[in-house]
Amino acid sequence: MKKPVKKKPTSKQSQPETLKLTIDCLDHDGIGLAPHENRIAVVQGAFPGETVVAEVEHTGRTHIFTKLRRVLRNSPQRTANIACKLEHDCLGCPLISMKYADQLLFKQQRVAEALRQQGLLEGVHVLPVLPSEPPFGYRASAKLVFSRKREKVLIGLYKRGSHDVVDCPECPVHHPLINKIAAVVRDEVQRQNISVYNSHHQRGLLRHLIIRVSPFSGKALVTFVSNFRDLQQLPKLAKWLMRKVPEVIGVHQNINSSSGNVILGTQTLKLQGLPDLIERIGDIRLRIAPEAFFQINTVQAAQIYALIRQWANLNKRDTAIDLYCGIGGIALHLAKDAGHVEGIESFDGAVRNAAENSRLNDLRNCHFFAGDAAEELQKRSERARPDLVTINPPRKGCSEELLETLSQLRPKQIIYVSCDPDSLCHDLKNLTDNGYKIKQLQPVDMFPQTAHIETVVQLVLS
Repeated sequence: MKKPVKKKPTSKQSQPETLKLTIDCLDHDGIGLAPHENRIAVVQGAFPGETVVAEVEHTGRTHIFTKLRRVLRNSPQRTANIACKLEHDCLGCPLISMKYADQLLFKQQRVAEALRQQGLLEGVHVLPVLPSEPPFGYRASAKLVFSRKREKVLIGLYKRGSHDVVDCPECPVHHPLINKIAAVVRDEVQRQNISVYNSHHQRGLLRHLIIRVSPFSGKALVTFVSNFRDLQQLPKLAKWLMRKVPEVIGVHQNINSSSGNVILGTQTLKLQGLPDLIERIGDIRLRIAPEAFFQINTVQAAQIYALIRQWANLNKRDTAIDLYCGIGGIALHLAKDAGHVEGIESFDGAVRNAAENSRLNDLRNCHFFAGDAAEELQKRSERARPDLVTINPPRKGCSEELLETLSQLRPKQIIYVSCDPDSLCHDLKNLTDNGYKIKQLQPVDMFPQTAHIETVVQLVLS
């Protein structure tokens, strides 16, 4: 008879380490920071002055990354209402539990601090941030991710800093129509058992769901980004979606078989309905193609365009050049007053859209060109000096070549629109060192509940 085998005693599962912290300040991303044993603890969702309990997720050489578990002492900045149940899972809106007035003040101070670091704050009045009304439901476009978890279809967003998909059935910053369309697609993909892309195995059909809404018309354009071309399941899904959600006026398929993080591929096919979405910003109509970039907060975009037009104060004798013009939003508003406007954009598709939009609005004094901003501006400067140059560059700001060309060209005024205070102030330092003076500066809140801030600056020759 065999002797019974003695089982080794099992040790209790180790409990995650927690820290009691007092939040000192917010970083540029709106994330709480607290000193702890010669390191900085990072706690998203916690605000200055709060005492919190946070769970340690990773300890680095200089920082401890944590997850907020409890707030022991609330900041006066904290709202009483829970705006999003997924706040601590998604991490996409670090300020969503902060009162909106305090969000605006934080963003105003963020711009002022960036100016101060470049020695530009003296003599410059940073106006109060133009608020977004409403501060929820403002996102008119969304790029959502398909995923599966235990055979359940997820449509949502990547958790900040990871490739884990958080299912977002009722995102509070998305336009309600986006949430409605995503819910319908989620249910139907589940019902039809349509395959979903797995990035680890690089197999499956559906990768992303892109929804663009026109708040003006209440209509939407939908794009399925797929791993390969499909002419069976997706046309059927498109037809069903347009029948189920009448606000959807067009459905497209974009094919992206790459293994990288780029969302869109180079080929887009129309599956059902119309090819474009028509939006109205102020008194300008814009035709927006599925692949085109456009501001996600159309109400605030209208405020920015109106402000630029007001500050520019052009007449029919004036000429303007709009750099990084996209589909023509700024250029077309300027063309209402100016004698001649040219838009420059590197993406050919956006240039085609912009040209169509000039015809759509019967603005024959506005023309668009594809090419590098610095090179195209240099070509035009050889003919005549424009009265105004507007700039709306990528987050990294302007190239040194472009700043040098601007300083040589010396237009009477420059209006700079930026989504990053640090790159903006780096470029402003260059321009002010080369003969320009900051006349007006207006922060605009394009992205409530996040730390992002848009800034419009008018510079004139000093």
